Amino acid sequence: MYCGTVRVEWKFRPESGTLAMCRPEEAALLRLEEVFSATLARINSLVLQPLLEAAPEASDPWVRECLQLLQQLHRSSQQLWDVTEESLHSLRERLRHPEAVGLESLLLLQSADRVLQVHLEYIESYTCCVAVQAFQKAAKRRSEYWRGQRKVLRQVLLGVSSEGSVGTALLQALRQPLAHHVQQYVLLLLSLGDTIGECHPTRELVIHAAGLFGDLQSFMRQELDQAMATQALWPTLSSRLRDVLCTPARRLLQDSQDVPVTVTPLRAERVLLFDDALVLLQGHNIHTFDLKLVWVEPGQDRCTFHLLTPEEEFSFCSKDPQGLVVWQWKVTQAVCQALRGKKDFPVLGAGLEPSEPPTCRCGAYTFRAEGRFCQATYEGEWYWGRPHGKGTLKWPDGRNHVGDFCQGLEHGFGIRLVPQASEDKFDCYKCHWWEGSMCGYGICEYSTSEVYKGYFQEGLRHGFGVLESAPQAPRPLRYTGHWERGQRSGYGVEEDSNRGERYIGMWQTDQRHGPGVMVTQAGVCYQGTFQADKMVGPGILLSDDDSLYEGTFTRDLTLVGKGKVTFPNGFTLEGSFSSVSGRGLHTQGVLDTAALLPDPSSTCKRTCPEDQVGRMEDLLEELVQHREPKALQQCLRKALSNSLHPLGKLLRMLMLTFQATYAGIGANKHLQGLAQEEVKQHAQELWAAYRGLLQVALQRKGQAPEEDEDAETRDLRVHGLVLPLVLPSFYSELFTLYLLLHEREDSLYSQGIVHLSLFPDARLLEFLDVQKHLWPLKDLTLTTNQRYSLVRDKCFLSATECLQKMITTVDPREKLEVLERTYGEIEATVSRVLGREHKLPMDDLLPLLIYVVSRAQIQHLGAEIHLIRDMMDPLHTGGLYDFLLTALESCYEHIQKEDMRLHRLPSRWSSREPW
Repeated sequence: MYCGTVRVEWKFRPESGTLAMCRPEEAALLRLEEVFSATLARINSLVLQPLLEAAPEASDPWVRECLQLLQQLHRSSQQLWDVTEESLHSLRERLRHPEAVGLESLLLLQSADRVLQVHLEYIESYTCCVAVQAFQKAAKRRSEYWRGQRKVLRQVLLGVSSEGSVGTALLQALRQPLAHHVQQYVLLLLSLGDTIGECHPTRELVIHAAGLFGDLQSFMRQELDQAMATQALWPTLSSRLRDVLCTPARRLLQDSQDVPVTVTPLRAERVLLFDDALVLLQGHNIHTFDLKLVWVEPGQDRCTFHLLTPEEEFSFCSKDPQGLVVWQWKVTQAVCQALRGKKDFPVLGAGLEPSEPPTCRCGAYTFRAEGRFCQATYEGEWYWGRPHGKGTLKWPDGRNHVGDFCQGLEHGFGIRLVPQASEDKFDCYKCHWWEGSMCGYGICEYSTSEVYKGYFQEGLRHGFGVLESAPQAPRPLRYTGHWERGQRSGYGVEEDSNRGERYIGMWQTDQRHGPGVMVTQAGVCYQGTFQADKMVGPGILLSDDDSLYEGTFTRDLTLVGKGKVTFPNGFTLEGSFSSVSGRGLHTQGVLDTAALLPDPSSTCKRTCPEDQVGRMEDLLEELVQHREPKALQQCLRKALSNSLHPLGKLLRMLMLTFQATYAGIGANKHLQGLAQEEVKQHAQELWAAYRGLLQVALQRKGQAPEEDEDAETRDLRVHGLVLPLVLPSFYSELFTLYLLLHEREDSLYSQGIVHLSLFPDARLLEFLDVQKHLWPLKDLTLTTNQRYSLVRDKCFLSATECLQKMITTVDPREKLEVLERTYGEIEATVSRVLGREHKLPMDDLLPLLIYVVSRAQIQHLGAEIHLIRDMMDPLHTGGLYDFLLTALESCYEHIQKEDMRLHRLPSRWSSREPW
């Protein structure tokens, strides 16, 4: 080792005329690194290499582990030698060219953290060998060799006795040079810092490096003490306990045999605190607790503190308050260190992180106690010993739950997979949970390919929901309606694709029970009463051709017994009916040809329980602030479009029920009147829900409630504000029913449109008896060739394009506004032709409107007109909109009749003739 007085050397740079100083501490560092590098090389050849050669390839796993530890120590020693050589190189360059190479280029200053990390890795490898006595076990294989090497080791180290054990000598040989080397680092770096001025740019680097290696000295002493204490622990335990507890990286922090403590209620005989676990020994039982999932809670007095774990809670007690403080402090610091995942530096409890462990943390734990979580492994967030926050729960049988937890239970949104007997088949539950069970809205996909979307309570289907089987299932079914404790109860709609039937009505304990309507794919509609899933008593049967039967019949809708048939022409047949296989229907009764024609819309009435608006707990401040008509409509639009808003949720439920009732098999023309009234009823229900929310909000704010509405005011508000907002949700199914009901009229209208489209503009205007002074053809800029061509779609083009916009909206009011603008475009064109403003009388307007309608070629115009008429605001009855709609109806009827007129036209009306 280098010692003695350090001389200051000066070098002269003649070319610059300045003095360059090389500090003596730098030369001392150079000598220190040279000696340490040589010592490491000798230790490698004299100690590590023989140790590795002496360790045989054995079948004993413990021997193999010792060999692996020695190999890791050898690699760490090599890395330490490499970094020492790098440091030597930087020092030599600095001393050789002090004027060109700055002090900051030294590896010890430039990369102090990297140099420190290499030292820490060597210390960790060394202490792992110490803790499990790897040196002693490896040395036993060549004890004679090591006794012969004692003299050589004394040349490497000071203080190696010729009387001590070989293991002790090896411990000193691998530790003493490093400890002395780090000590000299600190002294030389501190001395170097004293020679540098306060403002020197490298002063902070020197101070930082001195601090790091000063902390390293403390860390080395602590690590060695813990390793020696751990080494001394293992012989005091039975071989079975050693096999369970002993690992090279584990360190003993506290033993109850050194500082007595009592643990209740477990009554542990011995308590061992390691850096990764708390171990309680109770006879032959070992209770091990992962420190990451241990919470320390101070007691009410100085003689107790409590520990919380995922499944147990116990107390530490001691008659010695100071001993209890030691235990509490060490457990707390050990928990902090375990959560950080690395050892504290410089010493336990002195790290940069807070010394108090967080109450919220992440970890994994396998439950052992009996219960729902038995054998399940939870990985995620914890709070005071309970799963709390985001986490994943896995059972050995394949069940898996991912989601939110609260105080140890599933709470909030979660996804659970439940394996079934068949391979690779799972039930998947994506729902909301409340205190461990499904509660609220969820989506469940079953291994049978069925899917349920709806509400749960206490883990069972409860409330509104939709259950649908896969199309390829043996019996494809779809149920939309209410559930009670896992069974269909209340109002619901079931569609049976195999039978081509749809049931609309009441249910009880998973069976059809009460008033209901049955609709078949063949167009037959039955209304009657069901009991225990069977039709009972009399009923009404309406066929696709509008024939009406009142009486009794079988499950397959075969007429039997006494009944009455009303034919589409009004004739009635009343008597007894029977059916013989292969011989058709037989009846004996009275045929009445003078009966009145029944109203089909009066049949198939649907019984639907009224929705009751319950008391809402949440305040809707926005409803109070937006009560003027325009602001209110914007507020309602926003609420209805939000699936999380109470009004939006209600609309979605109504929409799903409506779709289940009238789409697919249920799309029967006889249900059109019912569907139309139901949409209006839903608009009234949503308005009532809004009024209920508003009254609650006003009451909670201490404001006076609004006065009750009369029926007329309510209808105006519903049609003016709510119906236009909700109609898009039901429009597709509703308009389909209108199409079916008016299919024949629309077919005649389409034929008329096709024939009228063959006419050029002039011929069509003349055919429709439009007065020639109103024709806008003279306004058109046409070439000579065009005047002799078949020009069409040029006249009243703006009105035609305007009318075509009617199909771009579903709001009846907006459709009527389109019609009003179309009328304005027709008058504007006529006024331009006449050169003055002109108001068209009905005699002139109607043929011009027929022309525009024929050119617009709107499909299913009859369905459009009837839907507008049925759903329009009563406020417009008798007004301009009513007048314009009546005119459009006249055009529609006129075009239907044009098909017959065109067949009687003379040959001079050929569309090929130029105009």
